[in-house]
Amino acid sequence: MSQEYGSYTEEDFKVWKLLYERQKENIPKYASEEYIRGLELIKFKADEIPDIYKTNDILKEITGWEIFIVPGLIDDDKFFQLMSNKKFPSSTWLRKLEELDYLEEPDMFHDIYGHVPLLTNQSFVNFLQDLSKLGLKYIDNPHAIHLLSRVYWFTVEFGLIRENGELRIYGAGILSSKGETEYATTDKPEHIEYDVETMLDTSYRKDVFQTKYFIIDSYEQLYESIGEIDRLLAKKVAEHEDSTVAE
Repeated sequence: MSQEYGSYTEEDFKVWKLLYERQKENIPKYASEEYIRGLELIKFKADEIPDIYKTNDILKEITGWEIFIVPGLIDDDKFFQLMSNKKFPSSTWLRKLEELDYLEEPDMFHDIYGHVPLLTNQSFVNFLQDLSKLGLKYIDNPHAIHLLSRVYWFTVEFGLIRENGELRIYGAGILSSKGETEYATTDKPEHIEYDVETMLDTSYRKDVFQTKYFIIDSYEQLYESIGEIDRLLAKKVAEHEDSTVAE
């Protein structure tokens, strides 16, 4: 697939600008320093829907990653295969004006604005790549993939980081949402120190603001936890299989 830039409508440009401008004040207040740095490096603008090919030139030079265009949500095996090869899947369509605050399937604003700035951080993309390799390792085990989805959800999509004693946001699902950006670091949800086993045991919902967020201390900590994720995943898969046999 390719990005048909000339096909973007006036409404598409308006949607991108509205969403971008709504986050303009929030990002300096709430986002991780590395996200802000990445946003500057990839040169996104309110008045311009990103040209994925130009963005890829920048990403490849910094971390060797690139954006790979997909029609929308893709199967797990394709998803993990792409990211294990340093390709981040992204759609190129934008939500409608009446869907500014919520849509069920992630669009380009979520995929590009939410995720891409952190693809400039080496420890973060190392985590993504190795997590995807675990996904491929367990691709034929639905229970393992279900547990891995929790790790991805509570880190890549809805993760918080502690920087200079303050809670900041790095999860794309939060940073692409004005409302959740303003909510996530308040005292309303529960904030949990990063713990792999607790994360694997924690379910989530897609249709509401999260009630729990996990906090990392650094992107290096995230990457260094891959071995523990692998070990605990194997343990829980074995326990699940034993319990299934017992039934």
